[in-house]
Amino acid sequence: MNFFSFSAIHGRMNQGKPMNVPATREDLMIVNMGPHHPSMHGVLRLIVTLDGEDVIDCEPILGYLHRGMEKIAENRTIIQYLPYVTRWDYLATMFTEAITVNAPEQLGNIQVPKRASYIRVIMLELSRIASHLLWLGPFMADIGAQTPFFYIFRERELVYDLFEAATGMRMMHNYFRIGGVAADLPYGWIDKCLDFCDYFLTGVSEYQKLITRNPIFLERVEGVGIIGVEEAINWGLSGPMLRASGIQWDLRKVDRYECYDEFDWEVQWQKEGDSLSRYLVRIGEMVESIKIIQQALEGIPGGPYENLEIRCFDRVRNPELNDFDYRFISKKPSPTFELSKQELYVRVEAPKGELGVFLIGDQNVFPWRWKIRPPGFINLQILPQLVKRMKLADIMTILVQDINSFSRLEYLKEVYGMIWVLVPIFTPVLGITIGVLAIVWLEREISAGIQQRIGPEYAGPLGILQALADGTKLLFKENLLPSRGDTRLFSIGPSIAVISILLSYLIIPFGSNLVLSDLNIGVFLWIAISSIAPIGLLMSGYGSNNKYSFLGGLRAAAQSISYEIPLTLCVLSISLRAIR
Repeated sequence: MNFFSFSAIHGRMNQGKPMNVPATREDLMIVNMGPHHPSMHGVLRLIVTLDGEDVIDCEPILGYLHRGMEKIAENRTIIQYLPYVTRWDYLATMFTEAITVNAPEQLGNIQVPKRASYIRVIMLELSRIASHLLWLGPFMADIGAQTPFFYIFRERELVYDLFEAATGMRMMHNYFRIGGVAADLPYGWIDKCLDFCDYFLTGVSEYQKLITRNPIFLERVEGVGIIGVEEAINWGLSGPMLRASGIQWDLRKVDRYECYDEFDWEVQWQKEGDSLSRYLVRIGEMVESIKIIQQALEGIPGGPYENLEIRCFDRVRNPELNDFDYRFISKKPSPTFELSKQELYVRVEAPKGELGVFLIGDQNVFPWRWKIRPPGFINLQILPQLVKRMKLADIMTILVQDINSFSRLEYLKEVYGMIWVLVPIFTPVLGITIGVLAIVWLEREISAGIQQRIGPEYAGPLGILQALADGTKLLFKENLLPSRGDTRLFSIGPSIAVISILLSYLIIPFGSNLVLSDLNIGVFLWIAISSIAPIGLLMSGYGSNNKYSFLGGLRAAAQSISYEIPLTLCVLSISLRAIR
C-alpha cells in the first residue's frame, strides 16, 4: 500500500454512535485517508473505521476542490465563462467546453456546421482517450504496478501535442464556441492524427498483454467492488461504472448529439460489475474512440467551422445614456446574446459518466440558474457501500475506479523521472559555479588589498596584469590569518568546506560524455560527504577567535544545512517510491 495518514490511533469507540456493520471486537481503529494521501490527490478525505484489516465504515468528506463555478457562471455571459469551465475537470477539458456551449445552442436553436460538428467529435474522443489514460496509470500505480504509469504518459503527450497544434494550449484549450469551434484544423493536422491512431492501437495491445492477463492484477481486481444492475440504477451511476454492471447506456447512442450516429462503433459493456469489468470497459472505450476518430478524419466535410450568423446577437439596442453600460463599463461588453426565458437540461457522455448542466434563462445575458451535474460526485455516493466488509488494501482498487473524475494533477510524478536525466547536466554546471565563486572571492580579496595601496594601479599593457600582481602580493605578503585566532582551525576550515563538496563527485560513476553510468550507487553517500561542508564553516568561525566571525560561521552552516535537509528528504522519497 501507499503511505497513510493516521489521524486517530487505537481507542474505544463511542458507544452511542451507530455502526452499520457489527464489530467483531470492541477496540476499533479510525484511519484518516487524505486529502494528502498519494491516491487522494488533495481533493478527497476518507474517514475509515477498521476492525483489523476489515473496513467497518467509511465516510467520504468532500469540498477540498470547491471553486464556486456555478455562481461564477451566473455572473458571466457564456462567452466570458468559457475560459473557466476547463477547470471543472482538467483531465477531460473538451467535454466541459462542449456542455457549456451545447446548453445555449439548444436554448437558442443554433445550428452547428457539419465540419464543426466533426471537429468537435474528434476533439471529444481525443480528450476521452487522454482521460482514460490518466485513469489507467494512477490506478495501476495505486495497486502496485508502476510500469504502466510511465507508459500512459508516452501516449498522453502525443494527444496533448495534437491539442496544442489545433488549439494553441495543451490543457486549458478554450476551443469550443457557440455555433462551432474557435479555429479550423491546421494544415497537416489530420495526417498526424491518423498516424497517432495507428500508433495508439499498438499501445493498447501492449497494455492488454502487460495487464489484462497478469495474475497479480487479476487477484487485486477480480470480484472486488461488485455493483449489481439494480444497485447501479438506484444509486444513479453513469459512465463506465454503469456499463460495467450490464447496462448498455451511452448518451452518444441515446441522445445522438453532434454527429455520433453517422459513425460505426459499439457501446462497451460488461456483466460482472466488479473492478475488472470497469477496467475492461475503459480499455474497450479507448479502442472505440480510435475507430470514431478515424472515421471522422476520413469523412470530414468542407465548409465553415463556425456559424457566423449567430454573431448578430440579439440584445438591447441603443441603451440610454444613464444605463449601467455607459456609467460603469469603460468598453463594450464581450459579444453575447440574451438567454430566452425557459429552462432545459443538457448532457454529454463524459469519460467518467454523464456530465450535465441545468440552465434557466431569464431574458438576460447572464443565466438565472446554472447547475452542474458532475459524474464523479454522483458516482462517489456508492463508495461507503462498496468498501464495507472489504479489506483496507481494496479501498484503493475501488476508489480509483469510483472517483477518477475528480480534477487532479499528476505532473509531479513526471518530475521524478526527469531528475535523473538532468543530473549529468547540472553536475558540470555546479562545478563551474563553484569555480566562479572561488574567483569572485579572490577578486574581492584583491580589491580589498588594492584599496590600501598608494600610487598607480596599472601593471602591464592597459593594466591587464594588475589583478595578477595584486593577487601575488596578497598571497605572499599579506597575512590573512587572525592574530589571536587558532591558525590551524582557521586554515583547515575552508579547505574542508570546499574539498568535501568536490570529493563528493568522485563517488558518482560517470561514463563517456559525462553521462551517469549507474544511478544505484552513491546517492546517499554523496549527500553524506557533501554534508561535511558545514563542519568546515564552523571550524573557520570558531578558529577566528572573534564572536562576529563565529556568528557568521554559524549562520553559513545553518543555511547550508537548511538546503541539505529538503534535498535529502526528496532523494529519500524518490528512492522509497522506486523501491516500492
